[in-house]
Amino acid sequence: MIVVDKRKYKMGINEVAKEIHVQVHGLMREEDVEGYMKDLQDTIHKVPKQEYTFVVDATYQTPVPSKVVPQLGQTMQFYSSLGFKDIIVVKPSSKIAQVQIRNALERIEFPGTFVDRIAHSM
Repeated sequence: MIVVDKRKYKMGINEVAKEIHVQVHGLMREEDVEGYMKDLQDTIHKVPKQEYTFVVDATYQTPVPSKVVPQLGQTMQFYSSLGFKDIIVVKPSSKIAQVQIRNALERIEFPGTFVDRIAHSM
């Protein structure tokens, strides 16, 4: 069930699989972040986080400018702090974006999994 459907991102709750899916399209700009964070908080408060897996589907994420790369690590650290049972990050189709995210994950203690794809999505 999709609960948020905006131009730059979608968020959904799969109650059967006990997953929250977040999908980012293109590049998140600074002006998009405030709305994204509010929608994210609203979405995650609808489920018992300790029973759910948080899925970040970065398939359609584009490479970020080098000055923004450190924020990727901060974002992944934030996702890790939310208290979900598990975290899965789906690799972007862009090889450059893949490397940026992989490098960001290596710089933090990321408890989740970085996968090529997931069997089901929103």
